[in-house]
Amino acid sequence: MDLQAIARDIPDYTHFLTVDELNTSSRRLVAEFPGLASLRTVGQTRRGDPIELLTIAGGPRQAFIFGGPHPNEPIGTMTIEYLSRRLCEDDALRAELGYTWHFIKAIDADGMRLNEGWFKGPFTPTNYARHFFRPAPFDQVEWTFPIEYKTLKFNSPLPETQALMRVIDEVRPTLLYSLHNSGFGGVYYYVSERCEALYPTFHALPEWFGLALDLGEPEMSNAVTFAPAIYQMLSSKDTYDYLEQNGVADPAQTMQSGASSAEYAGRYGSFFLVVELPYYDDPRVNDQTPTDILRRDAILQNLDAQDEFDGWMTARMDAVKADLRQETPITRAVNAFLGMGPAYRQAERQWAQTSEETNRPATQAEYFSNALGSRFYRMLLLGMFARMLEAEIATGNSSPAIRQVAAEARARLEEQGADLEGRLNYRVLPIRSLVGVQVCAGLATAAYLRDRG
Repeated sequence: MDLQAIARDIPDYTHFLTVDELNTSSRRLVAEFPGLASLRTVGQTRRGDPIELLTIAGGPRQAFIFGGPHPNEPIGTMTIEYLSRRLCEDDALRAELGYTWHFIKAIDADGMRLNEGWFKGPFTPTNYARHFFRPAPFDQVEWTFPIEYKTLKFNSPLPETQALMRVIDEVRPTLLYSLHNSGFGGVYYYVSERCEALYPTFHALPEWFGLALDLGEPEMSNAVTFAPAIYQMLSSKDTYDYLEQNGVADPAQTMQSGASSAEYAGRYGSFFLVVELPYYDDPRVNDQTPTDILRRDAILQNLDAQDEFDGWMTARMDAVKADLRQETPITRAVNAFLGMGPAYRQAERQWAQTSEETNRPATQAEYFSNALGSRFYRMLLLGMFARMLEAEIATGNSSPAIRQVAAEARARLEEQGADLEGRLNYRVLPIRSLVGVQVCAGLATAAYLRDRG
C-alpha cells in the first residue's frame, strides 16, 4: 500500500458537507457501485431520522468507522466521504487490506445540524464560536454507553448510541475508528493499546500534510503517554479514579455520562483509534523551548482564568434562569458544562499543586495551551450561551433580563474573539490535510492489524 500516493490523491475540499449533503452522497455511491456498496438503517436519531450504515463488501476482517461522535467534529465525515469512494474505486487496495468496511457518516446528525452555520465558512475562531454546539455529557453519543463502576451507574444509552452498540455487536470489529477532532492546536492520537510499529507513521503523517504534532498539555492530566502526542484511550473508569484521587467526593455526579465506544468494543478485542485534528494551529503548539514560568504556575493561572469566566457566566445564568422557557440541547449543554466545571477544576488544581510532573519550567507549547488554547475553548461555551438566549428571544420571550444578558454575552464573545485572534498567529488548516491524516492513519492501522494477525 502506497500511503504517500493516497495522501497525494486527497481532494482540496473547501467546506464541510451538511447532513443532507452527506446522505445524498451515500445514495449516489451505492447507485454507482451496486453489489459492492450498500446502505441499511440501523436505528433512528432522537428526532426520528434514519441512521444508515454504509457497507463496502470485502474480506473477512471487519472495520467500523463512524464520523461526528461529537457533532462539532465534521472532519471525519469528509474522511468517510473520501475513504468510502476510494475503497469502491480501488479494487487492489480493498483486496490488499482484506476488510469489509462499515461506515456511519454522522452518528449525531441531530447535533451536527446545529453546527452547520459554520460549515461553509468563514473559518475564523470567532465565527466557529458563534455557531458552535457540543452536547451535555449525558447527550453525547460517544460517552453514553452502559457502565457500572463504583458509584457510576449509567444505563441510558441514547438512540444513536444504541445503534452503535448494535453494529459493534453484529460485526465485532477488528478496527473501531471513532473520527473525533479538536478545535485548536496540533495533531495527536489515542489508541487502545501500545502499538510501537505505528508510532513512526503517526509522527510522520502530520509533516506530509504541513501540520504539527500537538506537544502541549494533554486533554486530561491523567492521560497515559505511549509516545509524544500518542496516548492511551481515556476511559470512564480512569476519569472516575482521577477525580476521586484529587478530592471529588462523588465523581459520578460530576461526570454525568457513561462509557465510551472503545470501552464497549473492548469485549470483542477491538483495536480502537482516534486521531484528533484541529481546525486552527499556531507555531507554538509543538514548541519545546523552555519558558521562565513553571508548568505548575501556568496551569494554576489558567484555572484562575476559568474560575473568573465561570463566575461571569454563572452570575448571568442566575439572572435569567427564572425567565427561560425552552428546554433545548443547547440549554442542557450550557447548564451541564457550567455545573461540572468546578469539580474538574478542583481536581486539576490539586493535581497541579501536588504532582512532581508540574514542578519544572513549562515549554512554549504547554504555556500556549494554558494561556491561549484554553481561551479558545472558553469562547465556545460563551457562544452557546449567546445562542441559547437569542433562541429565547426569537421565540417571542420578551424578558428584559434575557435581552440584557444576551447583549452582554454577544458583546463579550465578539470582544474576546477579536482579542484572541489578535494574540494568535493562527492559520486555518486545509480540510484536505486534516482528512489526509485521518485517512492515512486509519489505513496504516488497518494494515498493522492485518499483519499482526
